Amino acid sequence: MSRSRRRAVKALVIVGSILAFVSVFAIWVERQALNTDDWVHTSDKLIQNQKIRSALSDYLVDQLYANVDLEKEFESKLPGETKEFAGPLSGVVRSVAPDGVEKVLETSTAQNLWEDANRSAHEQLVAVLENNKEAVSTENGEVKLQLGSLVTNLANQIGVGASLAEKLPPDAAEVTILRSDQLKTAQNITVALKGLAIFLSLFTLVAFGAAIYLSKDERWVTVLFCGIGLVAAGFAVIVAREVAGGIVVDQLVTTESVKPAAEATWSIATSLMTSIATTVIVVGVLFGVAGWLASPTGSAKASRRVLAPALEDYPAYVYSGLAVIVAIYFLSAPTQNLRSFLTTLAIAGLAAFGIHELRKQAHEEYPDASYDEMLGKTRDRMAGAVKSANLGERASKLRLPEVRRPEAGGGAADDEDARLARLERLGELHEKGVLDDDEFAAEKAKILGVEDKSS
Repeated sequence: MSRSRRRAVKALVIVGSILAFVSVFAIWVERQALNTDDWVHTSDKLIQNQKIRSALSDYLVDQLYANVDLEKEFESKLPGETKEFAGPLSGVVRSVAPDGVEKVLETSTAQNLWEDANRSAHEQLVAVLENNKEAVSTENGEVKLQLGSLVTNLANQIGVGASLAEKLPPDAAEVTILRSDQLKTAQNITVALKGLAIFLSLFTLVAFGAAIYLSKDERWVTVLFCGIGLVAAGFAVIVAREVAGGIVVDQLVTTESVKPAAEATWSIATSLMTSIATTVIVVGVLFGVAGWLASPTGSAKASRRVLAPALEDYPAYVYSGLAVIVAIYFLSAPTQNLRSFLTTLAIAGLAAFGIHELRKQAHEEYPDASYDEMLGKTRDRMAGAVKSANLGERASKLRLPEVRRPEAGGGAADDEDARLARLERLGELHEKGVLDDDEFAAEKAKILGVEDKSS
């Protein structure tokens, strides 16, 4: 490649890696903030966490005592002179209620109420962000998570919930998610993110595809570096998630007792981000495998030789297998939307192009490759290995005496006796069939050669 083309390839690989890094965040925000089913699934995980249940229990108890005079409620229910114990009883209940509420939150009834509250709030949030005026008015675009039903459920558990629903004010146990003064900005961000997730995902693959196309004879190197870029982007997202989590929790949460729950919330809410980053890493590894498979290394050549017959004789099966894998990948994705479809289509296109190039390379290197030829050569190699092992075993059985060079003062008669003994032993082995004609001739030549040199 020319210097300018090489620079262009490097630039495209770097740009694609950066786009992959940013696209993970865009996809995460799109799915977590704008997909109600994904958020409800996340909220279920939140309520399963002990630290979050503990913090939520404290909040619900505080809301119960802030909105209802429980001392009067107990006084109205206690008979006769026992009414004077209403105050102490209310204090005792408040001290032990958080532990009891935490147990209540483990029940299916409480968790269903939590799920319903989250679904309702998220549907309202999406309607406001997408400016769906038929669904919700955006003039006072406040979105709140209403947990009043959980407070009522808590009151029922301690025996004062019969008339509590009527006494709770409308804003009891409400958590504001979006205020009206934030509405316009949130709507603009939503519009940008919906398009940005698709744009970043596709242009990541377009950048890599352009870099591979421009590389010509060095495409395997570019494919390998594209894989490295994707793996690096995925791990960078995981590291950034950990760093950002510490900053967000420290900036938004000032109460030390609540920080464990906040950290758990961040970890669970961003677990989808880790899942997306892991997918990017897996795709990067596949790019790396594809780059290695097209490389000039010995192991890659051997692999291409094995694949050559299938690529040459059964292309329909190869491409059909690719189609099945792509379909399974798309259908197993958590969400099937336009972005997922287009991204999967782009990955399938790159994979198909890679298979085409691999077929062409394998055909040029091994035009006559067939599985019959490979099996025949394998049998020949195995037979050669067995024959070599047998020859080694036979040679160890000869145990022929060594022919030593004459030394000063040594007798030539001893050397002649040793030579004759070796020849006699060799003849016996030949007559018994231990050595065939070729082996007998080779061993005899060795003995005579030693004798000639010594003479």
